[in-house]
Amino acid sequence: METAAPAPALNRATVLALVAMGLSVFILANDFSALNVALPAIEKAFDTDVSTVQWVINAYALVFGMLIVTGGRLADLFGRRRAFFVGTAIFVAMSVLGGAAQNEYWLIAARAAMGVGGALMWPAILGMTFAALPKEKAGLAGGLILGAAGIGQAIGPILGGVLTQYLSWRWTLFINLPIGLFAAFVTWRTIHQPPVQEEKPRIDYAGIVTLSVGLLALLLALDQGVEWGWSDWRILVALGVAVVLIATFPFVERRMRESALIPPDVIGNRRFAAVCFAIMLISSTFFAALLYLPQFMQKILEYSPVRAGVGMLPLLLGFATLSFVAGPLYNRLGAKVIVTAGALAIAVGTLLLGLLDDEAGYAALIPGMIVIGIGFGLFYASATTAGITSLDESRSSLAGGIAYMFQIAGGAVGLGVTTTIFTALSERKLDSLVDGKLTDAQSDAAHGILAGTDSGQQVLHQYPGIGSELVQFVREAFVTGFDWAFRVDSALAFVAVAVAALFVGSRLERWPHVAHLTRYAAVAGAIESRVRRHGSTHQT
Repeated sequence: METAAPAPALNRATVLALVAMGLSVFILANDFSALNVALPAIEKAFDTDVSTVQWVINAYALVFGMLIVTGGRLADLFGRRRAFFVGTAIFVAMSVLGGAAQNEYWLIAARAAMGVGGALMWPAILGMTFAALPKEKAGLAGGLILGAAGIGQAIGPILGGVLTQYLSWRWTLFINLPIGLFAAFVTWRTIHQPPVQEEKPRIDYAGIVTLSVGLLALLLALDQGVEWGWSDWRILVALGVAVVLIATFPFVERRMRESALIPPDVIGNRRFAAVCFAIMLISSTFFAALLYLPQFMQKILEYSPVRAGVGMLPLLLGFATLSFVAGPLYNRLGAKVIVTAGALAIAVGTLLLGLLDDEAGYAALIPGMIVIGIGFGLFYASATTAGITSLDESRSSLAGGIAYMFQIAGGAVGLGVTTTIFTALSERKLDSLVDGKLTDAQSDAAHGILAGTDSGQQVLHQYPGIGSELVQFVREAFVTGFDWAFRVDSALAFVAVAVAALFVGSRLERWPHVAHLTRYAAVAGAIESRVRRHGSTHQT
């Protein structure tokens, strides 16, 4: 009876439904990377700096990551289709509101609200996509979601660069309106899955608040530590709140039992926990690369937004290509080999970027970007599959949501750490270079280039006698902060390599054919045992 199930999966309505789901995932993923190229333009528009404007990325990522599991619970409670429509409405409306922002705080607030919509959309999309196809095509469903996400993140910098240069950075948000409306319309016409009939679970409000506020306090401390000073009472209070709330979170979850934000049978699985930890460590590098490589190209190499987006192609093409290759490799070599290899490539590529000198041009970035892109493509798809398959099939949607939560939360925290290191060391280096050599106005101009409020060409025209020296000072300072930030991210990635090698997958998964032989031997042994028993009974 089950052999007839695949036939409906190929009809026109199902194909349209999958296209709608793919487009929805595309805009969710695109919004993680498209605005990275637009950040220098946003800095100039609102006369702010990178440590503030990074929250345009962080606000969306953090809220999305922290609420994605809650979004999955709400989808189960009220129906995936309804959750998708509500989430899409919030996401599209806030995109338009963000595009109309008049200051950075308005934009950051709109981006945070977009994260709420995205957190409702993602698990609903995941559930509807898997439900639209038979179980034997689950790999196609997972490949569609992860593939669309990879393409969205890969195209994001180029699309963001084109829109920023030829229209405005605001169009990187406005473009979500037509795509979101089209996806919602197609979903309304083609997907009519009944709501999941389950006992209504309690929502773990305490867990959501505890973890979210704890991470926000930590990010605030990391973001403002350089500006306020690490001994400032506000930083100490924020760090104290973060430590207390994050340490309290496991006890809150234990009390909620099966209704916990992260149920005990899920997080208690050692292989799944190892995958989540590795994803969290790697995501620091992922977010840092998407933010600071375009910054390097625009501020130091004087690239346009479009050229900076195209300049990311060595990384993004490697990421997109290897995401599709990772599946067959995973089936042949197993989780441990592929996840470890991906993490190792990321660690090595990040280290290559952390060894640049102050004369580095675009060519010096290419080797590191290629190796990192290959690593990202191998790691994320394989780590997600390893995490989901380490749990019972009934937990697959929840496991996917939690893994993605660790990716976003880890990236947000890691980006805060990276920005803190970059800002502290680059500013310190610039201060040491200009000390006693420049007037206050010239020093301010140099800091303006570093912060993104001024361009090198602008300063060259403003100070024709010393402008080139100012630009060189900024280059040295930027590369110093850039190098040390990426060295720290590389160290975190090497820790992920160790975690993957020791705890991800099983020993037999290194050589899947050995596992198959073991299963065949077990079946043969059972058959032989039955034959012997049958033979002895017959003789009797």
